[in-house]
Amino acid sequence: MTLDAITLSVIQAALQQTCDEMDLTFSRAAFSPVIAEANDRSDGIYSAVDGALIAQGSQGLPVFVGVMQHSTKTIIEMIADGRVLPPEPGDIYVVNDPYLGGTHLMDVRFAMPVWRAGKIFCWLSNTGHWPDIGGAVPGGFSASATAVEQEGLRLPPVKLFKKGVMDPEIYAIICSNIRVADQRIGDIRAQAAALHVGQDKLFQILDRYGDETVSAAIAELRRRAAEQMRAHIAALPDGIYRSKAFVDSDGVVDAPLTIALSVEKAGDALTFDFAGSSAPCAGPMNSVLATTLSSVYLAMRHIFPDVPISAGAFEPLIVIRPEGTFLDARYPRPVSGCAAEVSQRIAEAVFAAMVQAAPDKVTAAPAGSSGNFALGGNDPTRGRDYVMYQISGGGYGGNSSHDGLSNGCSTIGISKSPPVEIMEQAYPVLYRHYALREGSGGAGKQRGGFGLAYEIELLRGAARASFVMDHGRTGPQGALGGRDGMVNSVTVFRDGAAHVPPHLSKEQDIPLKSGDRVSVGTPGGGGYGDPMERDPELVLRDIGLGYYTREQAADMFGVVIGNDGVDAEATAHLRRR
Repeated sequence: MTLDAITLSVIQAALQQTCDEMDLTFSRAAFSPVIAEANDRSDGIYSAVDGALIAQGSQGLPVFVGVMQHSTKTIIEMIADGRVLPPEPGDIYVVNDPYLGGTHLMDVRFAMPVWRAGKIFCWLSNTGHWPDIGGAVPGGFSASATAVEQEGLRLPPVKLFKKGVMDPEIYAIICSNIRVADQRIGDIRAQAAALHVGQDKLFQILDRYGDETVSAAIAELRRRAAEQMRAHIAALPDGIYRSKAFVDSDGVVDAPLTIALSVEKAGDALTFDFAGSSAPCAGPMNSVLATTLSSVYLAMRHIFPDVPISAGAFEPLIVIRPEGTFLDARYPRPVSGCAAEVSQRIAEAVFAAMVQAAPDKVTAAPAGSSGNFALGGNDPTRGRDYVMYQISGGGYGGNSSHDGLSNGCSTIGISKSPPVEIMEQAYPVLYRHYALREGSGGAGKQRGGFGLAYEIELLRGAARASFVMDHGRTGPQGALGGRDGMVNSVTVFRDGAAHVPPHLSKEQDIPLKSGDRVSVGTPGGGGYGDPMERDPELVLRDIGLGYYTREQAADMFGVVIGNDGVDAEATAHLRRR
């Protein structure tokens, strides 16, 4: 079937709008601030044949762009070989098993087949970050877990909804294994409602244009996405580009993990090889294959954002399976840090390699940490338990044309820090301060953006704090002569004494009582280009805004600021030196 350009464009926009409305429904109906305010969720449409991505919401986390594709494919395969009960209209499967195309256990996926004329036309799927899934610590981020069972409840694909009705037995099993279970019903209902909204919108598209026309449009959009990505790759110089990125530690063994990457560009394809990366680790910083693949895909989406989101965009990206490394975790390796932290180190390695091939399109490394901070306890005033989950922004890397964004969302998504006011209403905490972490961006011709500095005080009751963060040992990489951004910083004040986690960015089960405080400084982005080439007037502007002191300006950029502005002669002397 031949489609005219207008019809193809309208159908493409309609599919995208369907996913966007699913995203909005999910966030607006969810109970948990991490979904309702931070938007740690995603929705998409997937092929009935192989689970391939058709469309994903523009407001969803990019890291799920590849993950939900793999989990949907796994469900289809398990149905075909009899390991999962076959679907009927109205059924919704729930799954969070990391090894079946997932991320960490807190990312819970729903999948629903869309039926037309007695057969499945496509699948709708979404993922939401539940604030707790059981396990050793509130929030699921067990920094010292050595097996996945310690991280929480692991669900294979099972029908949570059967013919449109929630199965009370499956629901009871879930609620019996997680904390603050009474609040999960709101998130579950919101997640299911988003799928039903998507189905209604999809039916409208199919009824208007016909199933055959929409199917032809989906196939053409996939072909064009592949063609567009190949055109971008073909314009790059052939060659092999190498880089490394480092994870602070695995939370158990206090030694860095290495991500070694070699990217070979040949013709219109890129081959990513992680040979030489560290072996599987004891702690929770292993990455399952689906997350590793999705990390490469989302990094390339950052570099070529104009390519439409579709399985076709991934076809020219060949990722050699990193067997025998911590980037290909197998059961029972713990994985709580894979989606929020390791994925960003993988993306950082891709950026560091690709900036050599496309310096005008790639930034220096961003903050690259979601700043996972979980606090669980009992609020005596309200007489109930709670699990608070805080994610944080950081600085983006500078690039060829401008400085990095300050306090931007993580590399892997659009999730944002929940408003302070919402968190203080929901939990017994006080934010003593919440501000830019001035000076944290790496120096460069284009400097990195600044991270975030905040401090939280526990107002009442007792609680346990856990962290799974990264970039506490080394800061985000600068590019082409730029300096690294400032490292992540965590300090816990108990009875007035300061405690720094031995692993710097990871620790679990830190007991807190009323009056204790947690202070966090997130990383700044890497600098881009030689700092001595930065326009002195830009340095003067940054000083005026309070970003740097005069002493920092002289040390980092070789710019001397006098009482009347830039001292050109002294600056030239420093830069020559």
